[in-house]
Amino acid sequence: MGIRKRERIDWLMKLVFKSTGLLTIALLAGIFFMLLYNSMSFFFDVPPIDFFTGSQWDPDNSKNAYSILPLLVSTGLVALGSMMIAVPLGILSAAFLSELAPGKLQAVLKPVIEMLAAIPSVAIGFLGITLVGPGIARIFGIENGLNALNGSILLAVMSLPTIITISEDAIHAIPKSYREASLALGANQWQTLYRVVIPAAYPGLIAAVLLGLGRALGETMTVLMATGNTAEMPSGFLDSIRTITATIAIEMGEVPYRTTHYFALFAIAAVLFLITLLINLVGEYAANRLRKFQA
Repeated sequence: MGIRKRERIDWLMKLVFKSTGLLTIALLAGIFFMLLYNSMSFFFDVPPIDFFTGSQWDPDNSKNAYSILPLLVSTGLVALGSMMIAVPLGILSAAFLSELAPGKLQAVLKPVIEMLAAIPSVAIGFLGITLVGPGIARIFGIENGLNALNGSILLAVMSLPTIITISEDAIHAIPKSYREASLALGANQWQTLYRVVIPAAYPGLIAAVLLGLGRALGETMTVLMATGNTAEMPSGFLDSIRTITATIAIEMGEVPYRTTHYFALFAIAAVLFLITLLINLVGEYAANRLRKFQA
């Protein structure tokens, strides 16, 4: 009787886990097809070539100004800038916490880093307006510090808890025998860290970077407040920009229902969804290749 009961419980738990996984896939598919369906209504009015190759996003003043390109470049610019700051800082911080920091210091730093993730994005955006932006304006001698550099710095701060936490877990998970073998061959602690431990942790580090990138791509309030919201093609980090997420947040509440402008917002949301999905697929592929190579 006990064996049958355990078998029933195992069968039930397998069914629950399988159903949960399938439900998650169904929800993602439903979101994607909803975006795709509404996007098709937009492309009946605006040719896809104009949408992807135009140079202007200004739906209120021109019927031909539905180009995602300025928004896409702005989103990529601020995400790239944030990763240039957050990735080296995050991985080095994780390596320090895992390999070099004393136990008492670890006990203090880990909760502090995790608490950064709990700071509301509107609070970080406010700091960008009142502190980071004016500092950028003074340093570079420009009138306005609400630009891509401001957004990059703030998004880097928001991405750091994710990158540090997952990277630290990945480094900590490397077997102790790797370190002992390296030290036995005459390597010092620093050589063991950057020649053995960090390369062995690459799959986890890739996952950390991609999750941090996803955090940067999906952030709305901070970039809405701190980047200037200029829907024009940027030429550098000191230009004001408007990201895809900020555009949706600003315009969706005021756009007339089921107009070309309304469906255009679904189209840019679908593009952002596909970009995020592609980044995750590439990261998973790269991580699997590294796992096979290490095996």
